[in-house]
Amino acid sequence: MGFMQALRTRWELANSLVCVGLDPEPAKFPGKFANDPDAVFNFSRAIVDATAEYACSFKPQIAHFAALGAEDALQRLIAHIHAMHPGVPVILDSKRGDIGSTAQHYATEAFDRYGADAVTANPYLGRDSVQPFLDRAERGVVILCRTSNPGAGDLQDLCVSDHGRDGRPPASRPLYQHVAEKVAREWNGNGNCALVVGATWPEQLREVRAIVGDVPFLVPGVGAQGGDVEAVVTNAKTADGTGLIVSSSRAILYASSGDGFADAARDAAKALRDEINRYR
Repeated sequence: MGFMQALRTRWELANSLVCVGLDPEPAKFPGKFANDPDAVFNFSRAIVDATAEYACSFKPQIAHFAALGAEDALQRLIAHIHAMHPGVPVILDSKRGDIGSTAQHYATEAFDRYGADAVTANPYLGRDSVQPFLDRAERGVVILCRTSNPGAGDLQDLCVSDHGRDGRPPASRPLYQHVAEKVAREWNGNGNCALVVGATWPEQLREVRAIVGDVPFLVPGVGAQGGDVEAVVTNAKTADGTGLIVSSSRAILYASSGDGFADAARDAAKALRDEINRYR
């Protein structure tokens, strides 16, 4: 089953648009992991097992593992998800984007080394920088469009000319809208593209949805970053009430620092799922 089919199946079976972000920070782990040499894997596995019932996907952030020298833990964690929670796709959050053989190696890293079902990618080097990911038709490519960080507008909001197309006169519009249209109309030939559009920009969510139709959105920024769930769902859902991968990391991972951390994470994931579903 390819990534997009797995995602749609999960939306239906779990009745959930929640993506659980896996961003391990040992300083925030409960005390029981203090002397555990495999704490990154064991903590992350406990979170996965506790929240899988309410997740449409998991999103491990590669830097949080690599900075700790825990790439092996990341590989084992993705393998664990596939073995114990089959059908829940894994999005490797690595925001890759480069040219030539380097881009090909990044695709190999994400899909063959780590076994991810999808990967986040940066489009700003152009199509050839993401082509090796696009060519993996069964895997997902989640492309940065309008990100959730405060500085997103420094470049993404710059107005540029589209030179006119389809009989329209030339016009200027923000760069993120160009990215959205290019991905939806030109790069998505295999139907395996999604877009990153942050929860902190509900107006932009609405604008991008109007441009790209049913292309799925990975939406970071709810929870710790303050994105409003109602605004996200009402502005960005598709006609069937899906189309969203609403990501939350810290608010779920670190819902409790005590021995009941896994139960607290489960409760937080369920609460987010239920809140999202109220507006679908």
